[in-house]
Amino acid sequence: MTIHIYENLAPLADRYDGYVLDLWGVVHDGRQPYPGVLDCLAELKARGKRVVFLTNAPRRGWFIQKMLDGMGVGRDLYAGIMSSGEVSWLWLKQRDLPWFAKLGRRAYHIGPERDLSVVEDGAAELVSRPEDADFLLNTGPDPERRSISVEPYRDELRACFEAGLPMLCVNPDRAVMVAGERLLCAGALADVYLEWGGDVFEAGKPDPAVYGPVLDLLGIADKSRVVAVGDTPHTDLAGARNAGIDSLWALTGLTADAHGHDPSPGLLAHVLAEEGEAPIAALRTLRW
Repeated sequence: MTIHIYENLAPLADRYDGYVLDLWGVVHDGRQPYPGVLDCLAELKARGKRVVFLTNAPRRGWFIQKMLDGMGVGRDLYAGIMSSGEVSWLWLKQRDLPWFAKLGRRAYHIGPERDLSVVEDGAAELVSRPEDADFLLNTGPDPERRSISVEPYRDELRACFEAGLPMLCVNPDRAVMVAGERLLCAGALADVYLEWGGDVFEAGKPDPAVYGPVLDLLGIADKSRVVAVGDTPHTDLAGARNAGIDSLWALTGLTADAHGHDPSPGLLAHVLAEEGEAPIAALRTLRW
Protein backbone atom coordinates (compact mmCIF):
# COMPACT_ATOMS: atom_id res chain seq x y z
CA MET A 1 0.00 0.00 0.00
CA THR A 2 1.23 3.49 -0.84
CA ILE A 3 -0.19 6.93 -0.11
CA HIS A 4 0.38 10.19 -1.94
CA ILE A 5 1.12 13.29 0.13
CA TYR A 6 -0.31 16.54 -1.19
CA GLU A 7 1.39 19.71 0.01
CA ASN A 8 -1.86 21.70 -0.19
CA LEU A 9 -5.52 21.32 -1.08
CA ALA A 10 -5.50 23.09 -4.45
CA PRO A 11 -4.92 20.00 -6.68
CA LEU A 12 -7.91 18.21 -5.13
CA ALA A 13 -10.30 21.08 -4.54
CA ASP A 14 -12.50 20.77 -7.60
CA ARG A 15 -13.00 17.03 -7.16
CA TYR A 16 -15.45 17.81 -4.33
CA ASP A 17 -18.30 20.21 -3.58
CA GLY A 18 -18.53 19.61 0.18
CA TYR A 19 -15.79 19.58 2.81
CA VAL A 20 -16.18 18.08 6.29
CA LEU A 21 -13.30 19.53 8.29
CA ASP A 22 -12.09 18.51 11.72
CA LEU A 23 -11.24 21.51 13.89
CA TRP A 24 -8.62 20.70 16.55
CA GLY A 25 -5.51 19.56 14.68
CA VAL A 26 -6.71 20.53 11.20
CA VAL A 27 -8.18 24.04 11.21
CA HIS A 28 -6.55 25.27 14.43
CA ASP A 29 -4.14 24.20 17.15
CA GLY A 30 -6.51 24.92 20.03
CA ARG A 31 -5.45 28.55 20.23
CA GLN A 32 -5.21 29.90 16.66
CA PRO A 33 -5.73 28.78 13.05
CA TYR A 34 -2.82 27.05 11.36
CA PRO A 35 -0.97 29.20 8.81
CA GLY A 36 -2.82 29.36 5.50
CA VAL A 37 -6.11 27.92 6.76
CA LEU A 38 -8.16 31.11 6.53
CA ASP A 39 -6.95 31.76 2.98
CA CYS A 40 -7.81 28.16 2.07
CA LEU A 41 -11.33 28.51 3.46
CA ALA A 42 -11.77 31.78 1.56
CA GLU A 43 -10.63 30.11 -1.66
CA LEU A 44 -13.07 27.24 -1.18
CA LYS A 45 -15.88 29.73 -0.63
CA ALA A 46 -14.89 31.68 -3.75
CA ARG A 47 -15.15 28.45 -5.76
CA GLY A 48 -18.66 27.76 -4.44
CA LYS A 49 -17.65 24.92 -2.11
CA ARG A 50 -19.48 24.27 1.16
CA VAL A 51 -17.64 23.62 4.42
CA VAL A 52 -18.99 22.11 7.62
CA PHE A 53 -16.86 21.66 10.72
CA LEU A 54 -17.25 18.30 12.47
CA THR A 55 -15.53 18.01 15.83
CA ASN A 56 -15.58 15.64 18.78
CA ALA A 57 -15.52 18.61 21.15
CA PRO A 58 -17.91 18.09 24.12
CA ARG A 59 -19.65 21.44 23.68
CA ARG A 60 -22.58 22.63 21.64
CA GLY A 61 -22.16 24.28 18.26
CA TRP A 62 -22.95 27.80 19.50
CA PHE A 63 -20.14 27.57 22.06
CA ILE A 64 -17.64 26.41 19.44
CA GLN A 65 -18.75 29.14 17.06
CA LYS A 66 -17.84 31.76 19.67
CA MET A 67 -14.42 30.12 20.04
CA LEU A 68 -13.92 30.34 16.28
CA ASP A 69 -15.04 33.98 16.31
CA GLY A 70 -12.27 34.68 18.81
CA MET A 71 -9.74 33.03 16.49
CA GLY A 72 -10.81 35.16 13.54
CA VAL A 73 -12.55 32.35 11.63
CA GLY A 74 -15.33 34.28 9.90
CA ARG A 75 -18.83 32.83 10.02
CA ASP A 76 -19.14 33.43 6.27
CA LEU A 77 -16.41 30.84 5.63
CA TYR A 78 -18.46 27.80 6.69
CA ALA A 79 -22.00 26.49 6.47
CA GLY A 80 -22.29 25.07 9.98
CA ILE A 81 -20.78 23.25 12.94
CA MET A 82 -21.60 19.78 14.24
CA SER A 83 -19.99 18.57 17.44
CA SER A 84 -20.14 15.64 19.82
CA GLY A 85 -21.67 18.05 22.33
CA GLU A 86 -24.37 19.10 19.87
CA VAL A 87 -25.41 15.55 18.96
CA SER A 88 -25.29 14.48 22.63
CA TRP A 89 -27.56 17.38 23.57
CA LEU A 90 -29.90 16.51 20.71
CA TRP A 91 -30.04 12.81 21.61
CA LEU A 92 -30.56 13.59 25.30
CA LYS A 93 -33.45 15.88 24.37
CA GLN A 94 -35.08 13.50 21.91
CA ARG A 95 -34.46 10.21 23.78
CA ASP A 96 -35.36 8.26 20.64
CA LEU A 97 -32.12 6.27 20.21
CA PRO A 98 -32.34 3.01 22.21
CA TRP A 99 -29.32 3.75 24.45
CA PHE A 100 -30.67 7.19 25.35
CA ALA A 101 -34.25 6.00 25.76
CA LYS A 102 -33.23 3.87 28.75
CA LEU A 103 -31.54 6.73 30.62
CA GLY A 104 -33.03 8.54 33.56
CA ARG A 105 -32.83 12.32 33.78
CA ARG A 106 -30.18 12.73 36.50
CA ALA A 107 -26.53 13.00 35.50
CA TYR A 108 -23.31 13.02 37.48
CA HIS A 109 -20.75 15.09 35.58
CA ILE A 110 -17.01 14.55 35.20
CA GLY A 111 -15.48 17.43 33.29
CA PRO A 112 -15.04 21.20 33.28
CA GLU A 113 -18.05 23.44 33.88
CA ARG A 114 -17.65 25.05 30.46
CA ASP A 115 -18.83 21.78 28.86
CA LEU A 116 -22.28 21.96 30.45
CA SER A 117 -23.95 23.40 27.36
CA VAL A 118 -24.56 19.72 26.54
CA VAL A 119 -27.30 19.52 29.19
CA GLU A 120 -28.84 22.97 28.78
CA ASP A 121 -32.56 23.48 28.09
CA GLY A 122 -33.50 20.58 30.35
CA ALA A 123 -31.59 17.87 28.47
CA ALA A 124 -30.54 16.45 31.85
CA GLU A 125 -30.51 17.34 35.54
CA LEU A 126 -27.13 17.47 37.28
CA VAL A 127 -26.64 15.87 40.70
CA SER A 128 -23.62 16.06 43.00
CA ARG A 129 -23.24 12.38 43.99
CA PRO A 130 -22.95 9.26 41.84
CA GLU A 131 -25.43 7.41 44.03
CA ASP A 132 -28.10 9.99 43.17
CA ALA A 133 -27.50 9.80 39.41
CA ASP A 134 -28.97 7.77 36.57
CA PHE A 135 -25.94 8.10 34.30
CA LEU A 136 -22.41 9.47 34.14
CA LEU A 137 -21.85 12.43 31.84
CA ASN A 138 -18.18 12.31 30.83
CA THR A 139 -16.96 15.41 28.98
CA GLY A 140 -13.31 14.72 29.76
CA PRO A 141 -10.49 15.90 32.01
CA ASP A 142 -10.30 19.59 32.77
CA PRO A 143 -7.71 21.07 30.38
CA GLU A 144 -6.82 23.67 32.99
CA ARG A 145 -5.42 20.82 35.09
CA ARG A 146 -3.13 19.86 32.18
CA SER A 147 -4.31 16.27 32.42
CA ILE A 148 -1.73 13.81 31.10
CA SER A 149 -2.98 10.82 33.11
CA VAL A 150 -6.33 9.27 34.01
CA GLU A 151 -5.13 8.56 37.56
CA PRO A 152 -6.61 11.70 39.20
CA TYR A 153 -10.04 10.56 37.95
CA ARG A 154 -9.82 6.86 38.75
CA ASP A 155 -11.51 7.00 42.20
CA GLU A 156 -14.35 9.14 40.85
CA LEU A 157 -14.83 6.78 37.93
CA ARG A 158 -14.81 3.79 40.28
CA ALA A 159 -17.55 5.37 42.42
CA CYS A 160 -19.69 5.83 39.30
CA PHE A 161 -19.00 2.30 38.12
CA GLU A 162 -19.92 0.83 41.51
CA ALA A 163 -23.14 2.87 41.44
CA GLY A 164 -23.98 1.08 38.17
CA LEU A 165 -24.03 4.23 36.07
CA PRO A 166 -23.87 3.94 32.28
CA MET A 167 -21.42 6.46 30.82
CA LEU A 168 -22.21 8.96 28.08
CA CYS A 169 -18.79 9.85 26.68
CA VAL A 170 -19.21 13.19 24.91
CA ASN A 171 -15.83 13.08 23.17
CA PRO A 172 -14.52 9.78 21.75
CA ASP A 173 -11.05 11.27 21.25
CA ARG A 174 -8.37 9.87 23.55
CA ALA A 175 -6.17 12.96 23.28
CA VAL A 176 -5.92 16.35 21.58
CA MET A 177 -3.12 18.77 20.80
CA VAL A 178 -3.56 22.25 22.28
CA ALA A 179 -0.86 24.77 21.35
CA GLY A 180 1.64 21.95 20.95
CA GLU A 181 0.69 20.17 24.19
CA ARG A 182 -0.94 16.73 24.20
CA LEU A 183 -3.91 16.61 26.61
CA LEU A 184 -6.26 13.76 27.46
CA CYS A 185 -9.88 13.76 26.32
CA ALA A 186 -13.03 12.00 27.52
CA GLY A 187 -12.24 8.88 25.51
CA ALA A 188 -9.27 8.17 27.79
CA LEU A 189 -11.65 8.06 30.78
CA ALA A 190 -14.03 5.88 28.79
CA ASP A 191 -11.21 3.38 28.26
CA VAL A 192 -10.92 2.93 32.04
CA TYR A 193 -14.65 2.34 32.34
CA LEU A 194 -14.60 -0.13 29.46
CA GLU A 195 -11.74 -2.07 31.09
CA TRP A 196 -14.00 -2.58 34.11
CA GLY A 197 -16.89 -3.72 31.91
CA GLY A 198 -18.86 -0.48 32.14
CA ASP A 199 -21.67 0.48 29.77
CA VAL A 200 -20.30 3.28 27.55
CA PHE A 201 -21.85 5.20 24.66
CA GLU A 202 -19.35 7.33 22.73
CA ALA A 203 -21.10 10.19 20.92
CA GLY A 204 -19.13 11.45 17.92
CA LYS A 205 -16.72 10.26 15.27
CA PRO A 206 -16.38 7.48 14.12
CA ASP A 207 -20.10 6.77 14.71
CA PRO A 208 -21.79 7.19 11.31
CA ALA A 209 -24.86 8.61 13.05
CA VAL A 210 -23.15 11.99 13.47
CA TYR A 211 -22.69 12.35 9.71
CA GLY A 212 -26.42 12.55 8.95
CA PRO A 213 -26.74 16.04 10.47
CA VAL A 214 -23.45 17.03 8.79
CA LEU A 215 -24.67 16.04 5.33
CA ASP A 216 -27.92 17.88 6.02
CA LEU A 217 -25.90 21.03 6.77
CA LEU A 218 -23.90 20.58 3.58
CA GLY A 219 -27.04 20.06 1.49
CA ILE A 220 -25.19 17.72 -0.89
CA ALA A 221 -26.96 14.46 -1.65
CA ASP A 222 -24.17 12.88 -3.73
CA LYS A 223 -21.67 11.49 -1.20
CA SER A 224 -19.05 11.06 -3.93
CA ARG A 225 -18.79 14.86 -3.98
CA VAL A 226 -17.99 15.10 -0.26
CA VAL A 227 -14.63 14.62 1.47
CA ALA A 228 -13.67 14.65 5.15
CA VAL A 229 -10.31 15.98 6.36
CA GLY A 230 -8.97 14.85 9.74
CA ASP A 231 -5.75 14.14 11.63
CA THR A 232 -6.81 10.98 13.50
CA PRO A 233 -7.24 7.64 11.68
CA HIS A 234 -9.45 5.87 14.25
CA THR A 235 -11.97 8.72 14.48
CA ASP A 236 -11.75 11.02 11.44
CA LEU A 237 -10.77 8.50 8.77
CA ALA A 238 -12.83 5.65 10.23
CA GLY A 239 -15.84 7.93 10.61
CA ALA A 240 -15.68 9.02 6.98
CA ARG A 241 -15.41 5.39 5.87
CA ASN A 242 -18.37 4.44 8.05
CA ALA A 243 -20.38 7.28 6.52
CA GLY A 244 -19.47 6.31 2.96
CA ILE A 245 -17.46 9.42 2.06
CA ASP A 246 -13.86 9.97 1.00
CA SER A 247 -11.23 11.15 3.45
CA LEU A 248 -7.93 13.03 3.47
CA TRP A 249 -5.44 12.41 6.25
CA ALA A 250 -4.14 15.74 7.60
CA LEU A 251 -0.54 15.40 8.78
CA THR A 252 -0.98 18.03 11.47
CA GLY A 253 -2.30 17.86 15.05
CA LEU A 254 -2.06 14.42 16.62
CA THR A 255 -0.43 12.91 13.53
CA ALA A 256 2.43 15.43 13.64
CA ASP A 257 2.82 14.79 17.37
CA ALA A 258 3.02 11.03 16.86
CA HIS A 259 5.04 10.86 13.63
CA GLY A 260 6.77 14.22 13.19
CA HIS A 261 6.13 16.99 10.70
CA ASP A 262 7.63 15.17 7.72
CA PRO A 263 6.60 11.50 7.88
CA SER A 264 7.53 9.32 4.94
CA PRO A 265 4.88 7.74 2.70
CA GLY A 266 6.17 4.35 3.87
CA LEU A 267 5.57 5.18 7.53
CA LEU A 268 2.10 6.51 6.76
CA ALA A 269 1.24 3.41 4.79
CA HIS A 270 2.35 1.24 7.72
CA VAL A 271 0.15 3.21 10.15
CA LEU A 272 -2.84 2.98 7.83
CA ALA A 273 -2.37 -0.75 7.42
CA GLU A 274 -2.41 -1.13 11.21
CA GLU A 275 -5.51 1.07 11.49
CA GLY A 276 -7.29 -0.57 8.55
CA GLU A 277 -8.01 2.77 6.89
CA ALA A 278 -7.53 3.92 3.28
CA PRO A 279 -7.88 7.68 2.74
CA ILE A 280 -7.55 8.90 -0.83
CA ALA A 281 -4.34 10.72 0.12
CA ALA A 282 -2.53 12.58 2.88
CA LEU A 283 -2.51 16.37 3.16
CA ARG A 284 0.55 18.11 4.56
CA THR A 285 -1.50 21.01 5.87
CA LEU A 286 -4.84 22.70 5.14
CA ARG A 287 -3.63 25.50 2.91
CA TRP A 288 -4.22 26.52 -0.70
